[in-house]
Amino acid sequence: MANTRSAKKMVRKIERRTAINKNRRSRMRTFIRKLEEAIESGDQSAAQAAFKVAEPEIMRAVTKGILHKNTGSRKVSRLSAQVRKMSAA
Repeated sequence: MANTRSAKKMVRKIERRTAINKNRRSRMRTFIRKLEEAIESGDQSAAQAAFKVAEPEIMRAVTKGILHKNTGSRKVSRLSAQVRKMSAA
């Protein structure tokens, strides 16, 4: 348990920040899930539209510190490859 005033304040700050980060992570995962569902359904136009929405959301998570830069880039790259593979087939 926090004893000093500054430690108590840090606990409050951490709780607020955790709630914000949880919300951002959940939002990002929702967009990724929608994109993966569009890919599985085989609807190419829906997948491309979902990718155009999901990609900035992933990169926003990177700038906010939810994901590491390389992790975000890897996710975008892999999802992009899946969408491209749909158009080739």
